[in-house]
Amino acid sequence: MLKQVGHCIWVAEEPLKFLGLPVGTRMTVILRSDNSLVLISPIKIDANLKQQLDSLGTVKYIIAPNLFHHLFLENCQQIYPQAELIAPPGIETKQPNIAISQTFGRDKIDFNGELEYIPFKGFQACIPPKIVTVNEIVFFHPDSKTLILTDSAFNFDRNFPLITQLAARIIGSYQSLQPSLLEKIAIRDKEAISASISHILAWDFQQIIVAHGNIVEKNAKEKLAAGYEWFLS
Repeated sequence: MLKQVGHCIWVAEEPLKFLGLPVGTRMTVILRSDNSLVLISPIKIDANLKQQLDSLGTVKYIIAPNLFHHLFLENCQQIYPQAELIAPPGIETKQPNIAISQTFGRDKIDFNGELEYIPFKGFQACIPPKIVTVNEIVFFHPDSKTLILTDSAFNFDRNFPLITQLAARIIGSYQSLQPSLLEKIAIRDKEAISASISHILAWDFQQIIVAHGNIVEKNAKEKLAAGYEWFLS
């Protein structure tokens, strides 16, 4: 079910487990001035959600924000074959059956100032026992002053199952907007991370949508800066 979280921006959520933990996942939907829609990190599109999306506008862009959020790309593209699918490099190895229209970092993608983005350079993750490339893209929606993150920060609290709360406390992402201990272990290029987060913090955002955890509606910039203080110092 779509939930409006700002001017011309909505989210839809569904349950999801990662490494056995209930973490949930969230899709962001942006309505552009030409009545087209941008879907960032699509979830499974059922009949009810499709009806809601179609009542908002025409899906023009389907976006994979990193190499982890690819599970529902094929489903989404089958439902909206006319839409352009934009993804980071490497997504084709995860989903060989999708048709990629443009690739972040290779193509100049113009959203006419209605959506800005940068690659989060230097960001990696540790999925035991190995360190993996994420190729995360971070988005900024100026109209609603919203920053959109995927796996570069989490925000779990007591609304999540106890097992998720416990894991979040252990890895340092409980009631704190920051990468987990696993990401801190994986990251090698601190200068690249510092440059990326400095660029992100220069955007004029007031709230943050994360893919896993609660949306941050207050003091969002201060909380993100605090969460990445280790990389900025």
